[in-house]
Amino acid sequence: MSKKTNLFVSLLFMGVLVCAPFSLPGRNAAAKPIAFDDFIRIKRVSDLQLSPDGTTIAFVVTVMDKAANRGASDIWLVPARGGEPRRLTSSPAADMNPRWSPDGGTIAFISTRSGSPQVWKIDPNGGEAVQLTRLSTGASGVIWSPKGTHLAFASSVFPDCPDDESNRKKMEAAEAGQVKGRLFDHLLIRHWNAWWDGTRSHLFVVPAAGGAAVDVTPGDFDVPPIALGGAQDYAFSPDGTEIAFVRNTDPELRLGLGTNNDIFLVGAGGGEAKKLTSNKANDHSPRYSPDGRFIAYLAMARPGFEADKQTLMLLDRKTGTADDLTGSLDCSIGDFLWAPGGATLYFEAEEKGRTAVFRLTPATKKIDRVLDGHSLGSLVLSPDGRTLYFLKQAVNRPNDVWSFDLKTRTLAQVTKVNADLLAGLDMNPAEEFWFDGASGDKVHGFLLKPPAFDAAKKYPLLMLLHGGPQGSFGDNFHYRWNAQMFAAAGYVTAMVNFHGSTGYGQAFTDSITGDWGGKPYEDIIKAVGYLHGAYPFIDKDKLGAAGASYGGYMIDWIEGQTAIFDCLVSHDGVFDLRSMYGATEELWFPEWEYHGTPWTSPEQYAKWSPSMYVKNFKTPCLVIHSANDFRVPLEQGLQLFTSLQRMGVPSKLLYFPDEDHFISKPQNAELWWKTIHEWLATYLK
Repeated sequence: MSKKTNLFVSLLFMGVLVCAPFSLPGRNAAAKPIAFDDFIRIKRVSDLQLSPDGTTIAFVVTVMDKAANRGASDIWLVPARGGEPRRLTSSPAADMNPRWSPDGGTIAFISTRSGSPQVWKIDPNGGEAVQLTRLSTGASGVIWSPKGTHLAFASSVFPDCPDDESNRKKMEAAEAGQVKGRLFDHLLIRHWNAWWDGTRSHLFVVPAAGGAAVDVTPGDFDVPPIALGGAQDYAFSPDGTEIAFVRNTDPELRLGLGTNNDIFLVGAGGGEAKKLTSNKANDHSPRYSPDGRFIAYLAMARPGFEADKQTLMLLDRKTGTADDLTGSLDCSIGDFLWAPGGATLYFEAEEKGRTAVFRLTPATKKIDRVLDGHSLGSLVLSPDGRTLYFLKQAVNRPNDVWSFDLKTRTLAQVTKVNADLLAGLDMNPAEEFWFDGASGDKVHGFLLKPPAFDAAKKYPLLMLLHGGPQGSFGDNFHYRWNAQMFAAAGYVTAMVNFHGSTGYGQAFTDSITGDWGGKPYEDIIKAVGYLHGAYPFIDKDKLGAAGASYGGYMIDWIEGQTAIFDCLVSHDGVFDLRSMYGATEELWFPEWEYHGTPWTSPEQYAKWSPSMYVKNFKTPCLVIHSANDFRVPLEQGLQLFTSLQRMGVPSKLLYFPDEDHFISKPQNAELWWKTIHEWLATYLK
């Protein structure tokens, strides 16, 4: 199994997903603060799929096993109108990616039960699963053809190998060989958490009845693309004769610079691929209209900028012209879908820490707001076009399936997967606040009070700083930086969506570029002042901050800029911009953010590098980093820790040799939380 397939499986299999919520009856008076053993027991709901007749919903539940130090995913079914869910698959391996056949009689899914991820099929009424593929390179992302005769999936193969047997022999020879050295002649030699092993992700088509899988996207390119793609980057045409897919053929990708994903067409049986888009920036997520005349997709305008505004485009297959349907909106479009009949589209957009849902009429470009004020995803529409189904969450509720009646505008909860566990936990909802930030702009944040909150008491303030930096804190139940797990220790927890955050207009997102330690830092300092003045229950003498990735960068920056914090936690933070450039993988990111390379824009790399301010370090700091983090390599954390130690600043380093940018294994996560809580308690209690 290739490293890219390994990454796909580990992200799903270990449950490294941001999942979501539901409402419960009144709080149990005996409820207790959430502890790690409660946290790890929460079942993680994902990947909602509605049956073709609209009666049944399939979804994935991932359960973490602390003793086994792993997670296991299974597929569940629930009536769309509500009722008792039932488990469809039960395996100690990972069962995921359920997809209904067009007639509703079969569910295809990806499972590792045979030892590697493969395509399996099962009758939704029960029975034994049947293995469909047996590729040595594994399978991921299965979808059905509209007539149910074939399935498509991705697999990472050696582009010079003509068949699976050749791939198998090449992998076995590499595994058996005593010499492990590799010679590279171009960049992107490693990505995220894996070194490039010479394979490329290709799209395969296999008969639903079984048989040989055909590689329909051969060549030295990845399908789906290695980065910046969508949730689903390939789709069959309604008549099943062709497939629209996304790949990046830009030569700059080999330099780690290419964001130029494009949409291509290929026959369902293979053949020469035709490029449909000519935009030099990112195009992805093709979706055919029900009649096949149009392909809707998402597009960015600025090459090299991964956080540019995403617009919903409509490509007319007859005329070859593409039209921007959402250019009038100052928001970045997320996932979208066609309504039955093709007269309308529904789409999601991030908005002020939550998600808004809109309905769009392509013929007139009329856009109507359908639903807002919730954190939701996995949007699907009933076959009659009357009901939306989705996963919904909040900071105090993990994901559950919900429905929304478009006529009555009524929300209804379909599942209550964690009801019994949540009933015994005291978790407050998020409260919102706004304040005047940098440049006089209004800046938004969330405040979370600790369990058994008493307004007459004083509580330490803990600032959480999000990554990205073009990301945001949302009203969601995060499985890595879970706000409830911080608040449970007795801290008022604040999450500020500083300049650069998404969901507040593109200009606000753009404002961080070339200003990493400027306006965002000013926002954070002003947020502290605002919170101290607005909430009398906050102890002004106890202040901490913690962040990861860009949030870790900001912790490192704070370390050299101010001494108002009592302690800091830096997880996978960027410390030295120049050395970071030479060791990270996606070079388009630093070159956009700092307006060039270290030799063409040295003033940016020096001005905003925390490493230039080590002489000012004073605040006790916990440093956390992992060996397999290739996005922000380990050396960034080592340099920070070395600098803190040499300056005599109280500091500790928590090192994980078997993790990457995220902490995935349950026992490692337990150590992570234990170490952070002990560190914060030392200085804030």
